[in-house]
Amino acid sequence: MIGKWKQDTVVIVVRDADDITAALRQALDGASAAERPGLERALALAAEAAATPDAQLRGRWAGSRIRASGHQGPLDAVAAVKALRTAEPGLSLLQAVNLSKDAAAAEAG
Repeated sequence: MIGKWKQDTVVIVVRDADDITAALRQALDGASAAERPGLERALALAAEAAATPDAQLRGRWAGSRIRASGHQGPLDAVAAVKALRTAEPGLSLLQAVNLSKDAAAAEAG
């Protein structure tokens, strides 16, 4: 179709925080008093990680790829998009632009 772009997401966020949270809760049920504080803290961290939005996770990933390529400027600059596409050649221009925006937002937040 002319004038329409299909936006595919190449970066898929895989979350296993629910499984980790369930395992920590199970461990907490049978934990001794000495083990409880550490397991409770781990459970809180797992819950925090599970609540992180997908855009922020994509942004962190894209930002790390951009920085690893040597780009030190703004993450949503044209040079950052180029660095990301060089690091990940399978990305389309639109995908790289969107990911660089996610990266800039993640870095700012």
